[in-house]
Amino acid sequence: MTEPNPDLLPEGLEDRLPREAAATTRVMRSVQDVMHGHGYDRVLPPMIEFERSLAARMDGISPPDSGRRMFRFVDPASLRMMGLRSDHTPQIGRIASTRLAAAARPLRLCYAGQVLTIKGDALDPARERLQCGAELIGADNVAAASEVVAIAIEALQAAGAQGVSVDFTLPDLVDTLAEKAFPLEPGQIEAVRRELDTKDARGLVDAGGEAYVPLLYATGEFETALEKLAAIDAGGALAGRIAALRAIAAALGGTARLTLDPSERHGFEYQSWLGFTLYADGVRGALGRGGTYRIAGSGAKGAEGEVATGFSLYPDALIAQVADAEHGEDSVFLPLGHDRDTAARLRSIGWRTVAALSEADSAQALGCTHALQGGEPVKL
Repeated sequence: MTEPNPDLLPEGLEDRLPREAAATTRVMRSVQDVMHGHGYDRVLPPMIEFERSLAARMDGISPPDSGRRMFRFVDPASLRMMGLRSDHTPQIGRIASTRLAAAARPLRLCYAGQVLTIKGDALDPARERLQCGAELIGADNVAAASEVVAIAIEALQAAGAQGVSVDFTLPDLVDTLAEKAFPLEPGQIEAVRRELDTKDARGLVDAGGEAYVPLLYATGEFETALEKLAAIDAGGALAGRIAALRAIAAALGGTARLTLDPSERHGFEYQSWLGFTLYADGVRGALGRGGTYRIAGSGAKGAEGEVATGFSLYPDALIAQVADAEHGEDSVFLPLGHDRDTAARLRSIGWRTVAALSEADSAQALGCTHALQGGEPVKL
């Protein structure tokens, strides 16, 4: 039996070579600079935690399958089960409700780093991804939502995304309508949600949700879809949600294309009244998601915690696009015996220098665009 190549990486993992690694650094720095500029303080949680705590918090603020996708192993030191994070959001919730429990609210935190999952998504086999985002803890009103969505758009644009669009949804729509406007039996609610998710009008009728069928058509371009949503006679049950969406859209001031799919719940199972997905031209799939939610209270699984509004970006696809579009950096070849003070001055004003280590080194061989001559860089 032939042994596999030991240098092959596991499925879903890859190296970032110099060009893409450099683009990664620039994209992540741009995103973090935007969040920092809006008053969000960065925190750096560890890659691993006790599995029990991490999984418990995932139950409340991560997609339902996050816990099952998390790597687990036994810690040799404590002999307790550990978990390798597959999402930063539960860790931010833990920090906010423990170490920063006494900090003033609203609390603005941001993060950036890698996450790892046991398996990738159906359309994306990657198991290691970059995740960066911001959480506004202690507020989930229209003002908080407007701020968070605006920062997410600005961060993507600063990173190089073109044609950013935001698709809004109302994750608690069925629960809101089922209370009074379009009553459902407890056993019908999940079936109606499922048929809305699959956009199946016949299935909705069969599930007893005929009144919910118009929701399937209140989708698309934001203003048009919102008018269709407003036309649904729900006895005023949707008035507050519609007014909130209009206010958020007005606050964005045309910085991105807006669409609406009020019944979309895939990936928003843990969100409360608002959810949104971020896209950009030329980038396959979503670049991020966000919305309103509750972080778990400290000390008790499922305990009611604080309200929060936030977003997570997964910029890997954007990084690949940026790396392909960028040209190589200019660099200055420094011959043997060059003046070190001159080289230091060039670096201080933004030049990248590459020094010769032997007579065999040359500017061409080292990929330099310029060479140091007479104390100044000269283009080759």
